[in-house]
Amino acid sequence: MKFHAEHIRPHFPSLRESTPDGRLPIFLDNPAGTQVPQSVIDAVSSYYRTMNANSGGSFVTSRRNDEMTVTVRQYMADFLNAESADEIVIGPNMTSLNFKLSRALAHTLAEGDEIVVTKMDHDANIAPWIAIAEARQLDVKWVDIHRADCTLDLGSLEDVLSERTKIVATVHASNAVGSVNPVGQIAAMARAADAIHVVDAVQSAPHVPINVQAIDCDFLLCSSYKFYGPHLGIMWGRKDLLNSLPIDKVRPAKDQAPYRWETGTPSYETWNGLLACLQYWEMLGQCYGEADLPDFQGRKLMMKRGMAAVQEYERELAEALTDGLLAIPGVTVAGITDLERFHWRVPTVAFVKAGRSPDQVAEYLAEHDVFVWSGDYYAPEIMQRLGRPDGMVRVGIAHYNTKAEISRLLELIERI
Repeated sequence: MKFHAEHIRPHFPSLRESTPDGRLPIFLDNPAGTQVPQSVIDAVSSYYRTMNANSGGSFVTSRRNDEMTVTVRQYMADFLNAESADEIVIGPNMTSLNFKLSRALAHTLAEGDEIVVTKMDHDANIAPWIAIAEARQLDVKWVDIHRADCTLDLGSLEDVLSERTKIVATVHASNAVGSVNPVGQIAAMARAADAIHVVDAVQSAPHVPINVQAIDCDFLLCSSYKFYGPHLGIMWGRKDLLNSLPIDKVRPAKDQAPYRWETGTPSYETWNGLLACLQYWEMLGQCYGEADLPDFQGRKLMMKRGMAAVQEYERELAEALTDGLLAIPGVTVAGITDLERFHWRVPTVAFVKAGRSPDQVAEYLAEHDVFVWSGDYYAPEIMQRLGRPDGMVRVGIAHYNTKAEISRLLELIERI
């Protein structure tokens, strides 16, 4: 069955909640966080009724809790095509996990070692590395972008890699302009330099089938609230590194991966919500998956098929959005606009309109119950590089958006 947003919108109760003006909202703020299906809401609620206990007890609620944590970790491993569920670390958010990772890796570095970051990344994959560089007298090297299409300058990356390079931190898909990077190629470049490669996949995880084994990076981080789940961060890492890196933990806690990374009592109710979110992706594959993916079987196949169906649908909307924006006088779109190259971007589109600040455009749209973001979206480096100190307007498409909603957005932007 071909994917249609109308088929899945009933799963999302917030899409039916009218604003004070009596209109249904149009959620195009999705890069900052998506809406969740009813099953996720129910899972969080049911946790408190059926398994609200800490881990490791012999009584029934604790046993249910522990069974759930095993299940959700395996589902997440399948979502990322990890080799083992023990490679999945779940935490409060990607930023916290990356700061924890950076502090662990800092213990392996010496004065004069180099860390590579990019002008494209969200600050959550820049600030942790700058912090340890300042603390350990490390050198930070920057990778530039091509301003014309907002793609990463791989020549610039090649130039900064050396025998002193120890960590390469790059983004999979830009949260600001939607560009997708060839992370497999970057991982190979980092490996050739004998460096650790850390991938921020927060913006790619909702839109691109992820295969950590194929990418061949060392760590990959994402956030479930960006792909229709609760507010959690997830980190995949190579098991040998997860087990060997020095980390801060309380003494009685397990000292094996992934538990040694999960400090304190987790928000187990949201873990149950994450499980429901991943089961939702499995359902999408069962209902709409048609992609021929011979490398996957079972649940992995269903999840990847679900993502492929969503990816195809979202691309259609992104093409309509980009074409429509470019046809409006005074509008400038950042990033890839050539439809033949849309496989190198996710459906996140940043633009400005002459004569109006990004904040003014976002406020006008909000008055008409169309939700978008303005500013730098915690990616100040790329905005400075593009000469946009006030940022841009960001529209982020999700699989529950419709062509009618895109048409409404374009109508309002033309009218402002």
